Amino acid sequence: MSAIETAVDLGPFIAGKAEPLSEAVQEIHDPATQRLVGRVTAAGDEQVDRAVRAAEDAFVAWSARGIAERGELVGRAAHAIRAAIDELAPLLTAEQGKPLRESRIELGRASETLAHYAGLAKELRGAFVLGLDPGVSGQVLRRPLGVVGAIVPWNFPTTLLANKLGPALVAGNTVVAKPADTTPLTTLRVAAIMHEAGLPAGVFNVITGRGAEAGEALVTHPLVRKVAFTGSTPTGRRIMSLAATENKRLTLELGGSDPMIILQDADLAKAASAASMGRFFNCGQACLAVKRLYVAEPVADEVIEAVVQKAGRLTVGRGTDKGVQLGPLHSERQRDLLEDQLRRTLDRGGQVAAGGGRPPGEHLSDGWFHEPTVVLEPPHDSPMATEEVFGPALPIWRVRDLDDAIGRANASPFGLGSSVWTSDLDAAAEAAERLDCGYTWINSPTKVYDELPFGGVKASGFGKEHGSEAFDYYTDQKAVVIRRRGRG
Repeated sequence: MSAIETAVDLGPFIAGKAEPLSEAVQEIHDPATQRLVGRVTAAGDEQVDRAVRAAEDAFVAWSARGIAERGELVGRAAHAIRAAIDELAPLLTAEQGKPLRESRIELGRASETLAHYAGLAKELRGAFVLGLDPGVSGQVLRRPLGVVGAIVPWNFPTTLLANKLGPALVAGNTVVAKPADTTPLTTLRVAAIMHEAGLPAGVFNVITGRGAEAGEALVTHPLVRKVAFTGSTPTGRRIMSLAATENKRLTLELGGSDPMIILQDADLAKAASAASMGRFFNCGQACLAVKRLYVAEPVADEVIEAVVQKAGRLTVGRGTDKGVQLGPLHSERQRDLLEDQLRRTLDRGGQVAAGGGRPPGEHLSDGWFHEPTVVLEPPHDSPMATEEVFGPALPIWRVRDLDDAIGRANASPFGLGSSVWTSDLDAAAEAAERLDCGYTWINSPTKVYDELPFGGVKASGFGKEHGSEAFDYYTDQKAVVIRRRGRG
């Protein structure tokens, strides 16, 4: 199956059941064609309350299960998602816009992340402390929090969901997820598939709707103990203010403007390839995409030529078309924002070396397409340098040396990821220590690993996803003092 033939109607998934549509619905359209893909419920307070209460009701039994059993059930769900990739990938492409190949990659990564946390189930431990006083010992328990609200954006609907589901469920929490209002369909099917694979009713629920209604109702619901959010920095700040009224736990993985530094002793061919992939994968719509490229002056011309050539060779088209490497931007708003950032930047300086506009072709006229774009030497205080650019546009600057590059890289309100390409391990180590961000790749494409903690600093948020460290954000640590009889 390579395309969704007819529109699908899906209601919320609550307490193990797919509900019918309510009277209030939202339409989901293909970003490449504007064709109707499906309809979902525009949830309000009533649906959100039922979903949260279903999760609360399921929490007692789920948290009481042995952690190995919880891990086994999450592992089964991971396997079921992988087995359903042929069904799910066309649906994800239809609602998000990305090429089918990228949809399959995303769903595979979601399955891997759930399987990773399933495998860590038996490794989740507390602590025991001897000799606090004579005859007195201490114990540190890890306890699940309760109901977790998981709010997920549209750029990677399933992997960013799995980042939250894996540690939350294995630790013993139950979850109510709210996908982006434009990409809810795949998430609803994933919930049903996980339930069919054995996940008990109410452990994972999905409500759909807009952030201002369904999202805020979820964040402010008194039974939601923790909110895990991935999305824009302004929305993250709004969620933080709402959650503060009841001291809810938060994990915020927010925007980024990740720099890549290429020094003159780097493997330039590999570095240029990583820059192109890191910027243009998923049409540049990734928080950890390469969004600023700094190249040492002696090799800048060579790197620029390679990146420009790679951008020019990318095939733009509908995600279902064979050989397409760059799909549409997700929405008209996203394309308008990108075009505005480019215009405001170029009005002040910089040179377009590749792309710069909408691609030609009648078959692309109905979608939100934009050419892969490279801009040379825009002003360092221009939108391309200071704002998060969520689209296929890469600015490149020449720098004198490592100090110059790090100074430019850190001159940003964001601090999510960064990457450095050099054969000098001393320079690489220095860069890793000095770059003000939560993740640094050295001579490596910008791939996130489940084994390592991921999260940002500054305007890029706080808290960690991935790694065993993620469990710290889905559990309480409780201290217990034990005095043995007749001692002390």
